[in-house]
Amino acid sequence: MTRVIIVRHGQSTYNIVRRIQGLLDESELTEKGRNDALKVGKALNHISFDAIYCSPLKRAKQTAKIIYDEIKANLDNTPALQESPKIKEIHLPLWEGMLATEVQEQFPEDHKIWKENPDKLRMLLQDGDKTVEYFPILALYEQAQQFWQEILPKHPNQTILVVAHSCINRCLIQTASHISPGYMQHIQQSNCCINILNFAGSNNSSFNEYKVQIESFNQTQHMGETLPSLRPNHRGLRLLLVRHGETEWNQQSKYQGQVNISLNENGKLQSSKVADFLKDISIDKVYSSSLLRAQETAEIILNHHQGVDIELNDGFKEIIHGVWEGKSKTEIEQEFPEELQRWYETPENYQMPLGESLQQVWQRTVEVYESIIKSALENQLKTVLIVAHGGTNQILLCHILGLSAENFWNFRQSNCCLNVIDYPKGLDSFPIVQAINITSYLTGNVLDETVTGAM
Repeated sequence: MTRVIIVRHGQSTYNIVRRIQGLLDESELTEKGRNDALKVGKALNHISFDAIYCSPLKRAKQTAKIIYDEIKANLDNTPALQESPKIKEIHLPLWEGMLATEVQEQFPEDHKIWKENPDKLRMLLQDGDKTVEYFPILALYEQAQQFWQEILPKHPNQTILVVAHSCINRCLIQTASHISPGYMQHIQQSNCCINILNFAGSNNSSFNEYKVQIESFNQTQHMGETLPSLRPNHRGLRLLLVRHGETEWNQQSKYQGQVNISLNENGKLQSSKVADFLKDISIDKVYSSSLLRAQETAEIILNHHQGVDIELNDGFKEIIHGVWEGKSKTEIEQEFPEELQRWYETPENYQMPLGESLQQVWQRTVEVYESIIKSALENQLKTVLIVAHGGTNQILLCHILGLSAENFWNFRQSNCCLNVIDYPKGLDSFPIVQAINITSYLTGNVLDETVTGAM
């Protein structure tokens, strides 16, 4: 496995006034940007990196140097910092240097396209006597693919760090995870956030043959934030999506499915840590899978939110594993080796013996989710908590990001992890994924060290 940790640069002088940066290299880190970069360095300084890459633009280089110095001070064998032009920020030649408000006023139609269908944004540029069409997002998406094609074969089974920018980071994550370029505005990158991707593939694999899993996305807790900041003018809904705490069957790597297993002591402790993490967050409504392990998790979280009711829903139950339920992964490997391989390689086409197909679970989970979101937005709720399962959460993340069932394994969902999804403009807005599989409040580590067991 190759682990790639991707960081966005710290707050810059252009960020603070909301000026479009793109390829302009005039802005520098603010004092906050430098302090946050140092916090990233402290969060990563126990990790032995095999390579460190950064964008050659000043704001990213400054961030990378601060992080690098902190890591090197702790680990003597840290490799040299390398610049890569393939992780430069997006080029927006007609907008760079302008305030965001000026772009909106002077290019209202293009600005709307940028916000709603960014892959369709077209700029007409002069190349001598010719007018040339330029599609910024499609060009950046291709640039991200070229970076992966160049870097991954160089670093089999290694750990690398990438320090770059908001849009290129999103395109790196999108290309790796097969999220289409049109979904760029559906995912967030906060200044100095941390993302972790895990790639599985052989030395001879082409980029498209690698299997990728998002271990975590847009972590900001190392900077003292509980949750990623709301976008300016947010007037909609924030959804907190949690997986239940650990059970004995998780610990034993047994497939649970819809067997009604309760939390073990560690699962109760994990749930208490989520409760403490969210204790100052106002929650309007809670929905839970009707299975005991999810209900118990929700009840513990609500210890700090008295008076909020839990609505149990069968639609959020875990996938039925049929004859696999109660068996460990080792037993299934012995009894159903070909079937288990099909489940991992082509989940969209496999149905476990006497179990549910992924399409069946997908339909019931998404139907319930969409009805909850519609109701919450119509009633102008601000924060809703859903406690469910690994499989159902993975389905919802795929659905929100426009992925099909074949991408089911793209997202890690550890026990008591937290995902954050915003609908910033109410009924008029599309969802924005703010965070995926956050577990740092369980262990104090940006790396996910909680993984145990089967579903």
